[in-house]
Order: sequence, then C-alpha cells, then structure tokens
Amino acid sequence: MIAKLSGRLDETGEDWAIVDVQGVGYLVHCSTKTLAALGEVGEACTVHTDLQVSENDMRLLGFAEAGERDWFRLLTQVQGVGSKVALAILSALSTGELRDACAAQDAATVARAQGVGPKLAGRIVNELKDKAGALPGGGVAGTAAVSPAGGASADAVSALQNLGFKPAVAAQAVARAQEELGEGAGEGDLIRVALKKAAG
Repeated sequence: MIAKLSGRLDETGEDWAIVDVQGVGYLVHCSTKTLAALGEVGEACTVHTDLQVSENDMRLLGFAEAGERDWFRLLTQVQGVGSKVALAILSALSTGELRDACAAQDAATVARAQGVGPKLAGRIVNELKDKAGALPGGGVAGTAAVSPAGGASADAVSALQNLGFKPAVAAQAVARAQEELGEGAGEGDLIRVALKKAAG
C-alpha cells in the first residue's frame, strides 16, 4: 500500500492535487486544509496517503499530517461516512476541533461540515466519543496535539477516567496539559497537570 508520497506539487483542484514523484503523477484527493498546507504548485511537498479500493473505484487520499489520516480512517469506519464525507468533515474542522467535539458529544459542531446532517453527526460523535482522547488533535490547524493511541496522553486520559472524570473532561484536560508541557511530556507529568486543569 502507498503510505506516503514525497515529490513536487504539480497541480491542484477544488478537492485534489497531483503530486509528481520522479515523473509519475499521483492524483490524491484532499481536504481543503491539506491542500492549503501543501504549498504552491512547483514546490516540494509530502503527503501521507490512504488507498481506498472498492468494486468500481480506486482512489488515493492525501493528508498533510499522519494524524489527519488517522482521523480519516476512524471517520470512515462510521456507518454512512464515506471518503467524501470524511474529507468534508476534515475540511470544516481541524483535528483538534473534531477531537473535542467527539469527546464532548457536540454533534452541532460536526454538523457544520457539508453533507453532514444532525442524525449522522450524532452517530459520529456517539461512536467516536471514547476514542477521541487517544487520537491526534492539532497538526494542520496548529492546535494542541494529543499523541496517538498508546502514547502517554492516551494513558493519562485513561488514568483520569479511572479517577472518575468523564471522557470529555479527561480528554480536554490532558490536551491542555499537553499544550502546556509539550509533546515529549511523560504520563506522570501529564496526569499531574491535567488533574489541576480538570479540577479548575
């Protein structure tokens, strides 16, 4: 599977880009945030990719950050969310906003995306609420980043939930602690600072 492309940005459209890798042009479908992050036509660029294959189609999806790709994969696991809808959501919301909306079960925020009605938005936040705190938030839009699942931040979120905090509160407190301490912060420091944030 093609996981990443590094080359030159050859051409862009409303929701796609062509990346020239040593003379081969790859068509990648992207969110508007990724397109903006790729830079100008003719410049060097790197995109993280996900290859989707169906009965009558094969398409390459491109993302400026691996974290955005993780969210795309998670969104497309929700019934009724195809690649087009997932990209629309990632165009309307940063990964940080999406993480916070899912953690807080804020369907109205998710429904801001084109093609996402209240019913689908409700299903998305309901199915992803428990996974939100462990996935990246930030990156493309520059908001606070939360380490991928299995990282110190995910463990810290779990620890706060074990102490009785609601998932949304735990996720937001750890995200704020991560923002304050930096990406290399250990689990113990994250828990200590997050507890103060949650209590405050």
